[in-house]
Amino acid sequence: MISTLRLHADDNVVLATTALDIGADIGVGISARDKIPARHKVATSPIADGDAIRKYGQVIGFAAGNILPGTHVHDHNCRMGDFDRDYAFCSDVRPVNAVADADQRYFQGFPRSDGRFGTRNYLGILTSVNCSATSARQIAEAVNRSGILGQFPNVDGVVALQHSWGCCMSSSGDGFEALQRVLAGYATHPNFGGVLLLGLGCETMQIPRVMKDQNLKTTSAFRTATIQALGGTRKSVEWGVAQLEDMLPSINARQRVRVPVSELMVALQCGGSDGYSGITANPAMGYAVDLLVAHGGTAILAETPEIYGAEHLLTRRAVSESVGRKLIDRLEWWESYTRSNGAEMNNNPTPGNMAGGLSTILEKSLGAVAKGGTTPLVDVYRYAERVTQRGFVFMDSPGFDPVAVTGEVAGGANLICFSTGRGSAFGVKPTPSVKLATNTMTYEQMPEDMDIDCGTVLSGSSIEEKGREIFDYWIQVASGTKTSSETLDYGNNEFTPWQIGAVM
Repeated sequence: MISTLRLHADDNVVLATTALDIGADIGVGISARDKIPARHKVATSPIADGDAIRKYGQVIGFAAGNILPGTHVHDHNCRMGDFDRDYAFCSDVRPVNAVADADQRYFQGFPRSDGRFGTRNYLGILTSVNCSATSARQIAEAVNRSGILGQFPNVDGVVALQHSWGCCMSSSGDGFEALQRVLAGYATHPNFGGVLLLGLGCETMQIPRVMKDQNLKTTSAFRTATIQALGGTRKSVEWGVAQLEDMLPSINARQRVRVPVSELMVALQCGGSDGYSGITANPAMGYAVDLLVAHGGTAILAETPEIYGAEHLLTRRAVSESVGRKLIDRLEWWESYTRSNGAEMNNNPTPGNMAGGLSTILEKSLGAVAKGGTTPLVDVYRYAERVTQRGFVFMDSPGFDPVAVTGEVAGGANLICFSTGRGSAFGVKPTPSVKLATNTMTYEQMPEDMDIDCGTVLSGSSIEEKGREIFDYWIQVASGTKTSSETLDYGNNEFTPWQIGAVM
């Protein structure tokens, strides 16, 4: 039995679906010259020094020395290199076949005053600066420990979202504006029924300025204060507990209602990726995205460094050249940003990614882009910017999962879908995270952390079948079904705004 998979007719490598010994048949009359770990690549034709190595029909790297057929292809003989990408703006835009009204799907969501709908009903405590993080945590712990939440079954919990930023930073520019957008996005997020914003009082990120710049208003469900004005830590904790206890009855009175799936906004993520990510979980997620967009919903692809080398696949789907160029502008910013910090775009993949078979960021990016399905790219957003367009969009962010997801949630995502091959331990609050295992081994090894096994794509399930399963599960989770990450109480420590700029 041949245990390899060719992904495109133009490829000069195949993927090992099981570990191969020397001499194993890899197809087309070629035997393995090396031991090939599962999920890794093996050459199917001679590749001369400097020639392109192709997977998915795309360039994933260049040969570092002559590579013979049957040879293991990985970081030891596959290197990065410059090559031209044909952006071909708008050339692959396909019309969206919107579902008929009679076929529209629905979930049970919480209506909010701004017209959006939540999939959860949390109370949150935000901090404008690290100095108020301890007080925020103590407020949440006091309420959770008191047992009062047992009287309010429609409230999902109280969560303190702490961060290490907010002072000793420039009072203008990318970093300041990004943190403002994060705070505003969480303060108004549809998965929060009520929010407190707590500061110290003397920090750079002044609450009155955030309110003014982001057009925020205090209400019965959004209240602010500073520790210095309240009279210190103990009094601040007492104030916070009293505010939340006052909010609880009205927040608990919120009831789920029948909502069209068009009101779902799903953040797309992958972490701990492996050689299967781009052929199982990510394309299945992409199929679910196409279903969501057909229903009028929204999907957000992020992690700009992890589309590097595959960006031309997105520019071709851009609805206009200006949208496509917004994406290229962000990539050029990243190239400058990494150079200024003594790094390079290929610092990712991680050691775990590489052990799972990924050799370069080009290869990882091609698999990551598959999460976005096939529908048109309708807009490109700055980090944590409020997403207002429906359909498939992109948000600029780092590849570090907590930072990227923090931006997507601030943009309005009320659901997250996260694929992993190595077994990422991840979840966020207030937005539930659906975890997809790219392979059955990881699903069986970490069954309490995974929601769906996409490894079955390699053993008989089709991408379409798995995509429909994912889409159906999104609707269940949006209606209140707890994900594995929620059951394990992930999400209290993953709030991580992107720190852009110097700490002074």
